[in-house]
Amino acid sequence: MARPRSSLLLRAVAVALVLSAAPSTLAGDPDYLQDLCVADLNSEVKVNGFPCKASATADDFFSSILAKPGATNTTSGSVVTGANVEKVPGLNTLGVSLSRIDYAPGGLNPPHTHPRATELVFVLYGTLDVGFVTTANKLVSKTVAQGDVFAFPRGLVHFQKNTGAEPAAVISAFNSQLPGTQSVAMTLFGASPELPDEVLAKAFQIPDEEVDKIKAKFAPKKD
Repeated sequence: MARPRSSLLLRAVAVALVLSAAPSTLAGDPDYLQDLCVADLNSEVKVNGFPCKASATADDFFSSILAKPGATNTTSGSVVTGANVEKVPGLNTLGVSLSRIDYAPGGLNPPHTHPRATELVFVLYGTLDVGFVTTANKLVSKTVAQGDVFAFPRGLVHFQKNTGAEPAAVISAFNSQLPGTQSVAMTLFGASPELPDEVLAKAFQIPDEEVDKIKAKFAPKKD
């Protein structure tokens, strides 16, 4: 027996409602439930983010931390200065943050990933070779200069290297209040507790003694 037309129509409407709701449900974070939620960085409560402070001031949304170049006398010749929720508490729940990266001549921001955000860099000055590696092990790279922008997809290993004879700097934007950073070399050779030598030796196809030499370079400095 054929089903009543009204019953089929109701089923079709129900399916359409489910399908139309699914993308918005899976697309990202829920809509804000309040105007702001300034992070209480001293709270002992552990949540996915930070609890809200009872009151807020303009200073919670302000920082001049990116105004001046950072010191690039590091091992890699670069330094990253973050303006994330830990520095600007007002960014809590807003899903955005910035960083400034300064490079000495020849300086490198070593291969790393941001597990929680896509990164977009804007070159303030200088010339850089930048690139990321896809999960198919394809390198996507380009030379960028003052005024250029370049995007690094979320979670993919990427780098920037100053190819000029003068200092360089970029401003990085992230779609996360705290994007996180995992430096490939530091993560593998500077982990605590240490990754087993035999794991790294087999992965990189090098002798155990070479693993120890590399680990020594990333060991915490003793006072």
